[in-house]
Amino acid sequence: MTSAPVGIRCPDHSGRPVGAARVASTVSRSRLGSTPAIVTKALIAINVAVYFVGVGQGVGINQPGGRLFADGWLYGPSVANGDWWRLITSAFLHANLLHIIFNMLALWWFGAAVEAALGRWRFLALYAVGGLAGSAGALLATPTAVTVGASGAIFGILGSMLIIEYQQTGSFSGNALTLIAVNLAFTFAVPNISIGGHLGGLVGGILGTLALSRFGRGHAAYGRLGALGFAGLAAIAVASVAVSYWKVRGLV
Repeated sequence: MTSAPVGIRCPDHSGRPVGAARVASTVSRSRLGSTPAIVTKALIAINVAVYFVGVGQGVGINQPGGRLFADGWLYGPSVANGDWWRLITSAFLHANLLHIIFNMLALWWFGAAVEAALGRWRFLALYAVGGLAGSAGALLATPTAVTVGASGAIFGILGSMLIIEYQQTGSFSGNALTLIAVNLAFTFAVPNISIGGHLGGLVGGILGTLALSRFGRGHAAYGRLGALGFAGLAAIAVASVAVSYWKVRGLV
């Protein structure tokens, strides 16, 4: 089983979905100028580079493979055997060309907005936590399935958008909730999608953003990564690894 692309609504504002445009619009012009989505661009570049390495080891542009995939995809028995790096590396592998195209479009649309709101390093930390939580969710739901894709981390970004929008507007009635609902509908409707991975990433992104804002003290708290925020992110990461271990420990 592989995680499929994140469902994407039609873009509306400057090539981005409405929810992403709303999050970005609340960030000052100077902040946007000083944070030109460097981390988002770097993550996209890494994903694309890894994909083409896999293509070189596979059988064609639409079927990457080889040792890179065999050693990197998420598979419960392999994790139980000590391959804990798969919790991270699987998020940089994609099953086919359509998979990576949709995921990288989603990462650009949503990631650039959230990076502008959180700042580079907080966004990178959130992305990592979302990816770990997504891997934990995938193992919890389907531990013996092979899973790849950045979808868990991208759902973490969607969860972050939901919290940021609430902190800015005081309501969950905005477009972030609609984006999440559409993508969850896509997750449950289309076969061969890692439902656990998407849900795990979403929960990780929500909790991670609450931690970064010092557990709900608001958007102004994003100015620096304080001790409480760091501890919260670390706790989510440790919990994700612990859940993964608990689920796969008997699969060796």
